[in-house]
Formats: sequence, C-alpha cells, structure tokens
Amino acid sequence: MKGAADFIKPERMILRTSMIQHAIGACLLACLACTAFSAQAQETHIAAVNSDRILRESVPAKAAQAKLELEFAKRDHDLQDMAGRLKALSDTLDKSGASLSAADRAQKQQQIAQMDADFQRKQREFRDDLNERRNEELAAVLDRANKVIKQVAEQNHYDLIVQEAVYVSPRIDITDQVLKALASPAPSAPASN
Repeated sequence: MKGAADFIKPERMILRTSMIQHAIGACLLACLACTAFSAQAQETHIAAVNSDRILRESVPAKAAQAKLELEFAKRDHDLQDMAGRLKALSDTLDKSGASLSAADRAQKQQQIAQMDADFQRKQREFRDDLNERRNEELAAVLDRANKVIKQVAEQNHYDLIVQEAVYVSPRIDITDQVLKALASPAPSAPASN
C-alpha cells in the first residue's frame, strides 16, 4: 500500500502552497484597500448651502433689495400715477362718450391710445431697467456669498460644498453659518500708499 507521501508529490505541494499564499495575499490586499477606502471616505467633509435662502435672507441681499426699491421708487410712483390718469380718462370717455360728438370722441380715443402706448413703453423700460439692476445687485451678492462660502470651507476643512441639490441632510447644511458670516461687515481692502 502506498503512503500519503506517495500520493502528494513535492512539486504539487509547493504549487499549492504558493497558490494559497497568493490567495491569502490577495485577500489581505483587498482588505487593506477596503480599510484605506473606508478611512478615506470618513475623512471627506461635505457640506451644502441653500442659495435661495442666501438670496432671500442674507444681510447683503436685503440691503440690495432695499437699494433697488429706493432707486426705482420714483419711477414706480410715476407709472402708478400715469395708470391712474389713463383709467380716469377711459372711465370719463365711457360715461360721457355717448353725449360727445363723433370728432370729440375720436380725439379722446386717440389721446387715450397715445397715452396707453406711452404707458406701455415706460412700463417696459422700467421692467428692463429694474431687471438689469437686480441682476447686477444679485451678482454682487452671489460673489460675496461665494467668497464667504470659500472661507468657511477653508476654515472648517471641507472638501466639497454643494449649492444646489435635490436633498440635503440638515446635518451637512451650513447655510446658517454662511448667513451669519455674511451678516458681519465685509473686510475692507487694505489702504494703498
């Protein structure tokens, strides 16, 4: 009868041992890689900022809105007065139109049409100017907010800050922190000599 040593040749033992060592090495390498990836994932700091809240609630955004309201208040008031005069003329024509001669009625209608065209033009110019100024002011607010967000990221060692997302956990929402930083006065540029 042959012994166990006769069935297993030394070359096969070395080959099997080598294969087992490679398999163990591969498993250890995979475990090490997973551990390193897991440790790296735990060190990544991600935060989110709600841009809509920044544009609604921040001190610079409110200041920009107040500045725009003050800047356009007179033109808005003038447009409202013009709309009131136009409505009054139209109502007068409706009430007394039947008693007017055809020539007087045509003259009043032409006056109202001219005034309405002028009103529409001024209203369109007002909207265009307001939108242009609003975009300028919002760009300045966003520029300042982005600088503050970058400062917060650097101070707190964030790797990524997202401004628009479908869902944000309150745990990573730093909007309140950014709003607080925006409420402090902007750092002034150093005086040059």
